[in-house]
Amino acid sequence: MSIDQKIDAMFKSFADVSEAILFYGVKFNVPDAAGVMVEKSFPLILIWLMAAGLFFTAYLWFPNLRYFWHSFNVVRGKHEEPDAEGQINNFQALMASLAGTVGLGNIAGVAVAVSVGGPGAVVWMVMMAFIGMSTKFAEVTAGVKYRRCFVNARGEKDVSGGPMYYLQDIFSSRGKPKLGKILAIVFALCCIGGAIGGGNMFQANQTYIQFLNASGGDASWLAGKGWMFGIVLSILTGIVIIGGIKSIANVSSMLVPVMAILYLLAGFFVIIMNFDQVPEALGIIFKEAFTPTAGLAGLAGAMLTGIQRASFSNEAGLGSAAIVQSCARTQEPVRQGIAAMMGPFIDTVIICLMTALVIVITGVYESGQGMAGVELTSNAFASEIPWAPWMLAFTVFMFAYSTLIGWGYYGVKASTFIFGEKPIVEMTFKIVFCLFVIVGCAADLTNVIRFTDSMILSMAFPNLIGLYVMAPELKRDLQAYVSKYLSKQSK
Repeated sequence: MSIDQKIDAMFKSFADVSEAILFYGVKFNVPDAAGVMVEKSFPLILIWLMAAGLFFTAYLWFPNLRYFWHSFNVVRGKHEEPDAEGQINNFQALMASLAGTVGLGNIAGVAVAVSVGGPGAVVWMVMMAFIGMSTKFAEVTAGVKYRRCFVNARGEKDVSGGPMYYLQDIFSSRGKPKLGKILAIVFALCCIGGAIGGGNMFQANQTYIQFLNASGGDASWLAGKGWMFGIVLSILTGIVIIGGIKSIANVSSMLVPVMAILYLLAGFFVIIMNFDQVPEALGIIFKEAFTPTAGLAGLAGAMLTGIQRASFSNEAGLGSAAIVQSCARTQEPVRQGIAAMMGPFIDTVIICLMTALVIVITGVYESGQGMAGVELTSNAFASEIPWAPWMLAFTVFMFAYSTLIGWGYYGVKASTFIFGEKPIVEMTFKIVFCLFVIVGCAADLTNVIRFTDSMILSMAFPNLIGLYVMAPELKRDLQAYVSKYLSKQSK
């Protein structure tokens, strides 16, 4: 067995074990349309994430609905605090956070949801996104409240925040510092592994493949030149992440809106061209969500698939958004938490819903047997826009690039938490991260990605434990903020 084969076998073992634990689930039997009992499994990680969304939505009395308009106002700059501690404004913080979440899951992941769970999965995706807004509020509020503001070695004001810090602090304040430290380190290690794998190599790999397919596949001039594509992408990534959070925020605040608008305009064009099909498509989506033709088994499949894809898309509960949004210029943690609720709404409710509507309206999910992921989405757009594969290739590039720079920052902060706030630690990780972009474009990463994706999802376990512990504190902070600001405004 060669060295490459041994490495691949090692990662396969890691992936098999981590997935077996993470996706172990509650099994139940439900009848299909013919009355035959079919076994379904509800994975542990989905139960963990969905339970958190439901808990924080109910416990905090529906902040996702009650403060939705206030969230929009904060993001658009109505409550800016230019003299507050922090490095970026509210809008930049949200865009930098979206840079890490708006990725291939919005294009390929939604296609998987529709092809596997049927059109009804779309409704469950949207519902999961709404309760995920409450979880996102909780983790970002905690991140800003327990962040660290300091002067770095270059004499500049810097900020570090996220689950690593609030896990450590909230357990220390409750007389359990060792437990807090262990949970914080576990989170940081999972974040580093996830940043290099799922947040880096997977994005780079899929971007190269999409450009390869759009330019002719095996006959393309890019065939066999993944390393060359990787070098270019690595340089573009390094230019942004080496500049730090301000550079990432500046690029994200321009890149994320442009790529989202471009993608949505293409989606609107497809919908307008098939406007007469919209009522029927919406009817199919809602009918399949609650009364699927495949019986209760189909209903269970739609629910599980929709919940899973929404969770993977907006990352509510994983704690990643709290790392970057902790840098926002504000003295009010609750205000930034409310602003953060726009993340799942934009990521899943708007962008993912648009993808799903295009797939359902054009009907390619019915005739696209054998297609999955980005190929299905590409065919849906190409049915009305001949040059859609190239447009989608460019969009995939921007989505993946934004994810790369977002997760590059997450990895930096997780590394400096473990090894210290030192310039050498920060720069070393950035260089290693950029080198792995090249590896991602040039290698077959199936088992590496399986393992690192599991590490990303594992971030939810320590993160949500900490949020449950500080839930009463979050509720008091929210009530105090509402009493101080929103009650006066309403009067």
